[in-house]
Amino acid sequence: MYIKVMTGAVFAASLALLPAERVEADAGDFIAGAIIGGIVGANAKKQRRSTRTYRKKSSRSKLPSTQEGKSIQASLNYFGFDAGTVDGQLGRKTRNAVSQYQAYLGYPVTGQMSAFEQNLLISSYNRAQAGGYVVQQQVAATPDGTRGLLKTYRAEMAGQAAPATAPSTTIVVAPQQVPQTQQVVTAAAPLSGVAGLANAVAPPASGLPNFMGAGTQASLASHCNTVSLITNTNGGFTTLATMTDPNVTLNEQFCLARTYAIAKSEELVSQIQGFTPDQIAQQCAGFGPAMQDKVASLSLKSRDAVVADVSSFVLTTGMSPAQLAGTARICLGVGYRTDNMDVAIGSALLLYTMGEGVYGELMGHHLSQGFGPAKRIDMAQSWYQAALTAADTGAAAVFVPGQPERTELLRQASMRMAGAPASTLPQVQPASSSGLPTFSISE
Repeated sequence: MYIKVMTGAVFAASLALLPAERVEADAGDFIAGAIIGGIVGANAKKQRRSTRTYRKKSSRSKLPSTQEGKSIQASLNYFGFDAGTVDGQLGRKTRNAVSQYQAYLGYPVTGQMSAFEQNLLISSYNRAQAGGYVVQQQVAATPDGTRGLLKTYRAEMAGQAAPATAPSTTIVVAPQQVPQTQQVVTAAAPLSGVAGLANAVAPPASGLPNFMGAGTQASLASHCNTVSLITNTNGGFTTLATMTDPNVTLNEQFCLARTYAIAKSEELVSQIQGFTPDQIAQQCAGFGPAMQDKVASLSLKSRDAVVADVSSFVLTTGMSPAQLAGTARICLGVGYRTDNMDVAIGSALLLYTMGEGVYGELMGHHLSQGFGPAKRIDMAQSWYQAALTAADTGAAAVFVPGQPERTELLRQASMRMAGAPASTLPQVQPASSSGLPTFSISE
């Protein structure tokens, strides 16, 4: 009986740690970012406690191998769920891709597909391959890119109307910044007067106009859809051996990094219980106003000056580094998925400032292409260089892991973009594989 009482007490205490109920009771509104950090921290502890419980149930994947396995891997790769090399051997990487596929469609995340899930995946892939121009129109019309085809085809299989797509009368033939005339922004509820992020989000007292936030903004999602279509048309991603236009190469790698950020975010979100993706996205939206001036300053201040500003902001959040990093990883993907550049770039800045230098690549991409801050190719170089230095000194890759030649590809492309002559570029290092993966950019 004593043990039962103690167990109940511990369980009640654990419930008290959940930040959502506490903030709702005390403040009436969620504080931007803080709840996500708490959720991430709580789930991390929960996972550590439950590891031994589920270890004994681990077993080899029951997914098929050989030719059927190749079909599964090719289909997952096409829709942006990285299953690795198409070899028919369904290992851990393929199971992770299956989990991301299941999370995206709202199915239980098990890493093993049911017969229906497998049929939907492979039939959708075959249909997309045979669809021609109609499929290209569908992909270009949705912010989910090629992944959006899965939901469209599933709705049709269920006898439901497919999601409406924006009408189009022209064919996109080259990467371009497509103005987004509609912004889906939810009005934020008034924040209570508590410390931390609430103070950072408060509107400035100055009456100066904010021209950076006015008017329409180019859509990175639409841009990456176009880049994806052109990459597929050209037969795959540019490699060190085939690179002729550094801008094309950087665009491909930019959109590829965006896809990986979204996939990682979705993986983390799938581990959070009690909150819907929409609720988490609403919390991430609170980072936008707090980081807007830091994002705008990228095209005006040096890298060190921007980092100093972000460091000062970090000290005002009241969040631990682990919570803030977990929040930033989630919100980075949410920002890209919702086309909110302040949220995406702000999250990348937080990660970079807290010592993860490889995320400097994202600031380089945004400055070189002009999504978020004003286009400044000259100022992009210091961010690219910081990311490359981090990779050269042993930092783990966060985008396209397992492709070490990508570092050299970024180095040469960024230097050529800045106008460096070919003779001053580093010698090409022999790569262990033939090139970068050729699955489609999604989201």
